Amino acid sequence: MENTIKAIVEKYDSNKGFLVPVLQDVQKELNYLPREALDLVSKFLKVSISQVFEVATFYKAFSLEPRGKYQMALCQGTACHVRGVPLIVDHIERTLEIKDGETTEDLMYTFETVNCLGACALGPVMVVNEEYHGKMTIAKTDKLLKKLGKEGNA
Repeated sequence: MENTIKAIVEKYDSNKGFLVPVLQDVQKELNYLPREALDLVSKFLKVSISQVFEVATFYKAFSLEPRGKYQMALCQGTACHVRGVPLIVDHIERTLEIKDGETTEDLMYTFETVNCLGACALGPVMVVNEEYHGKMTIAKTDKLLKKLGKEGNA
């Protein structure tokens, strides 16, 4: 891990002003920010571990807990809500056997609801690893989960 973190930091010329992008790259590489990685970022950027933790815990995009290979964010904004998101949330939670904000034990799926994804015309909208899926239904959710490797219980 040390060589990976060092390469990421060096990509930003070891400039502490790039702490956020460094953490983004580390999380992209490791799927989360483990303590060891934060310690190495602190060491290589020459910033205090408390400052690294402050940034890592301030932004919701960062996770200190392992996240799934497939990170699923389902919009629950007004437009999506009125088009059936509560039913889709319930279905995903039952199918994956996790609650909103949790990760499956096998680290395959992390599921969370978000306030808005800014694609109201496509609602309900789900983003899986930065790929948008619009006009979601329970049937489309099952098809997507099957494609990702998990059979739906429709």
